[in-house]
Parts: sequence; C-alpha cells; structure tokens
Amino acid sequence: MKKRTDRKIAIAGTAAAAVLLPAVMVGLAQAGVGVPKGGSEAAGDSDPVPSFGPATQPAAPGTVSPSKSPKPAKLPEVPANTRPFDTGGGSPLPNDPDRNAGNRGKKPKLPPGSGSGEYAKAPNGATVTGVKKLNSRIFDVTIASPALGAKVRTRVMVPKGWKAGSSKSWPTVYAYHGGNNNSTSWTKDSDIEQVIGPYNAMVVMPEGGWNGSYANWYNGGKGGIPGWETHHIREVIPLMERNFGAGSTRAAIGLSSGGQGAIIYAERHRGLFKYAASYSGALNISAPGMPAILTAMNRDSGTAIWGDPITARANWRAHDATVNVAKLKGTGVYVSSGNGQPGPFDPPDTPPHHAGRIGEQLSGIMTENFVAAAKRAGVPVTSHLYGPGMHNWKYWRRELRRSWPAIASAIGARKS
Repeated sequence: MKKRTDRKIAIAGTAAAAVLLPAVMVGLAQAGVGVPKGGSEAAGDSDPVPSFGPATQPAAPGTVSPSKSPKPAKLPEVPANTRPFDTGGGSPLPNDPDRNAGNRGKKPKLPPGSGSGEYAKAPNGATVTGVKKLNSRIFDVTIASPALGAKVRTRVMVPKGWKAGSSKSWPTVYAYHGGNNNSTSWTKDSDIEQVIGPYNAMVVMPEGGWNGSYANWYNGGKGGIPGWETHHIREVIPLMERNFGAGSTRAAIGLSSGGQGAIIYAERHRGLFKYAASYSGALNISAPGMPAILTAMNRDSGTAIWGDPITARANWRAHDATVNVAKLKGTGVYVSSGNGQPGPFDPPDTPPHHAGRIGEQLSGIMTENFVAAAKRAGVPVTSHLYGPGMHNWKYWRRELRRSWPAIASAIGARKS
C-alpha cells in the first residue's frame, strides 16, 4: 500500500466507488449485516501498562464507549489523484514495511543481519543495531523490529544534561508523524527543537511507515507484519527506556494520522501516557460514510489495515478514537482542527477542490465528532476547533506551541 491513512482519506478510487460504496456499506453496517461480535484486535484496549520502568500512574478503571452515534455530516467530494493529507512530501524509505507486499501477513520475525548487539533488547527481541549522531542533542536509532520484519529508524532529541549510559531518566514525549513522511518529520517540518528543546524532556520520534495508520494490520484476519502498534508500544518504548534514559512519565502527540495514533494508543493502553494530543487527526474512522470512503480510496492494499468495514466492523471500532473516547478518563487530552476553509496562513482564493482543504474538512468532521463524544462520556478534553484553516504545518506548529504548556505540566517537564 503506497498511501497512508492521510492519503487514503483524500484520494478517490473510481467515481462509481465513491458514489455507490458509501451508501451500500454504511447501510449494511447500520443494519448489522455481516457485523461480527468481536475482532482480533478488539481486546487491545485492555492491555496492561507495560512494566518498562517504575509505574507513575495507575491504569484508568474500565469504561464503556458512548452508545450514541456521532451526527452524520456531509462528507466532501474527493477528486481522483489528489493528496490532501500529504504532510511533508518526499519519498518512502527503501525498506518501508508498508510497501513490502511480500512480507504482509507473515509471522513477526527479526530481519536478517540483526546480530546480538550491545544494547538491552525489547521483550520480543527487538534490538538496537546502530546509533547515528546528528548533532549534540539529536541522534537516529536503528531498530531491528520483529513486528515490522525490517530495520527502521527512530529519531531522538535529548535534553541538556543527558549523558549516554547514565541511570537518570527524563520525562518523554513520543511524537508521531503524518502521512507520506517519516521519522525525520518533526525535526524537518516543525519547530519542536525550539518549543521543547529548552525543557528537561526527551522527544522520541518513531518511524510510522508511509501509510501504517498506527495499527497492527489486519491482513485478512491473519495479523502479522506490519505491526505498527506493537512496534511503537512493545519495541520502541522499552528500547528507549532500557537504553537511552526515556522515563516512564510519558506523553503522546501527533498530527494527521499521527494524531490518530497518539489518541488511540492512549485509549488502547490506558495509563501508558499521562497526556495525548492530536492536531488534525483522523479520530473517527468508523463515522457514517467514512469506512466506505477509506476502503474505496485505499486501492493498493484494499482492506489490509483494519479489515473489511462490514465483516471486520469490530476491528474498525476498536481503532476508532471517538468510539473509545471513554477510555481516556484520567488522561489529559488536547485536540485541534480547522474546517478546510482558507485560514490566516492560506491563500484566500484557494479553490474548494484543493487537497489541503478536503483533508482538513475530513479531519475537522472527525475531530468535532470526537469532542462531542467526549462531552457525552464525561471526558475532559481541551479542544481548539479554530474554524478556517487547511491541512498543513503552519497550523500544526502553532498547535504544538499552544498545547505544550499543558503537556509539560502533565509529565513534569520544566525549563532546564
């Protein structure tokens, strides 16, 4: 699959699919036709907090999802061959797990040439195979991942005073990138060094794949490679904590599909993060009409990520941030989005069919649904639904600055 959640939302399949699939699939789903009672990933939200370090917060008690469905919204028409959720451009990495169709669905295993290594391993055997220093405070870590069946990079920004091999740990922010981007995104496209750099916090920026959608892929019910959720939660976090001084007081932030990752990870692994923030995130993937749109647009991998939206409906809902919003009780939450109209950072004459307008309209609808569901579930959420604004970094830089004080307070980060 060559396009991640961000592109899937915004790149049309065929005109017939765009017209017929939403009505047919949504109608069947609402009627309960072919809807299973459970799914292979549905239990992920009850995972205990991994014991990679001393516990800092007990897991939130079990809650139930709000039963009321979000108000249906009119979804925009999505012209073919548009890229509304491109969050930085560039090309996929040569070994990108999302694009390796031959590995898809295979049993997780270490890639060739992983070696024994000098670093402590993750519980599943994932290991660090290399560290490349970029400057005095930023380095890239290469991880041999069984969950992905490949070697991928994680970028790390350390605070002042950090020393390799020290037993000291630091408050840690896990920052997830968006579509058509990679682990370099946050340092390349944002001002995260200026915003978080002055604080005594570590920032971990994992690879999320060209279109991994921050989930263990369904692969027709087989699961297997690629397992992005396993990589991020069961591999990256323990490797950072066991080898590089990442602390167990954690926050998760992300933009676009990375915002989806930040929120859904906080829901599915309750208590793992003290705070979660989404900027223009895909927070309601099972909203009326949305599964059909995503499936019709996802021509390269079909239903590999979450499964068929009818027969694997439980799996879609298990990865829907709005459906599972009640599980965020006890976690600080910040969400923001525009509505796709040209805003203060956009050309005022941007046409309606512009990719960035369509992408942010979809993000805005999903984020509004999330905020409404949080209110119904009694979950405190700080939201910034700022109206006019398109899907681009000019807004996400602002939202990082706006949300950072609350994030820093939640994880105990202070100016150093």
